[in-house]
Amino acid sequence: MKQSLFETRHKAEWERFALALERLERGKETSQVAGFPKAYRRLCQHLALAQDRGYSSFLIDSLQQQVLRGHQQLYRHRSRLGANLLSFILADFPRLVRAEWPFVLVSSLLFFGSLMGVGVLVYFFPELVYNLLPADQVREMQGMYDPVAGHLGRPAERAASEDWVMFGYYVMHNIGIAFQTFASGLLLGVGSAFFLFYNGMVIGAVAGHLSEIGFGQTFWSFVIAHGAFELSAIALAGAAGLELGWAMIAPERLTRSEALKRAARKSVLLVCGVMLFLLIAAFIEAYWSSKTSVTPLTKYLVGAALWALVAVYLLFAGRTRHAPE
Repeated sequence: MKQSLFETRHKAEWERFALALERLERGKETSQVAGFPKAYRRLCQHLALAQDRGYSSFLIDSLQQQVLRGHQQLYRHRSRLGANLLSFILADFPRLVRAEWPFVLVSSLLFFGSLMGVGVLVYFFPELVYNLLPADQVREMQGMYDPVAGHLGRPAERAASEDWVMFGYYVMHNIGIAFQTFASGLLLGVGSAFFLFYNGMVIGAVAGHLSEIGFGQTFWSFVIAHGAFELSAIALAGAAGLELGWAMIAPERLTRSEALKRAARKSVLLVCGVMLFLLIAAFIEAYWSSKTSVTPLTKYLVGAALWALVAVYLLFAGRTRHAPE
């Protein structure tokens, strides 16, 4: 292909790339970043073709300069993305949780309130568990946490690949529950409220029943560590769903669609933090909670420390912001 035809065919593309490059260098428009890597790869291909076909040094030098400038912008914005992600984890997410405290409070009361309330009721009135859960499910829980049967736990000889499989299973299972709790908030928040209360009721019924029949140590030593992140994540997913529902019920001066869009932006960020919590919970459950070589006392101490860590993180992380230098 002649150089003139090559230039004519790709000139408009190079001009668009140059315009996007100038905007990124001035820091005026970050919306260009999404399509920038693809445009950068195309420019690199054009430079390679120009060099291979022996086009003029003027064209090659021009393309080479743009490639160098593009490389600087591409990796500068990639590092900024990493910094933004770190900032979200360390500060923005806990700040958002505190900012949306009314929804977090209602969600926590529905979930943890039903969990503890039903747990206490079942502990003192054991037959109540069969009114709340199918008998087959009760027997399955008893068999799983029976300290004599030894069905629960991580055998010392279990391969690391099996831990990875269990980690994947826990991730998918927990994300399914959290997404169900969040997405059902579109039903005017009623769906989220229902699943918060229902999941709390089921967990409470199981906990109360196993404690009452003498399987409490097996159960509590297993769940206490990963429960800090898993149960908190479910409550936060419910808060995100309740926020969606409230936007539809009380849009204030906005239209319902505008109010829903505004609430969705906050809710999606909450769910991103929920996903992080669920990943941590699944990792702990697969690699720590199931260990049989660790004493129950050690598990209780580690679990208490993790609950304290979650509380401190959500209540205090991101409260101080250093002024820019």
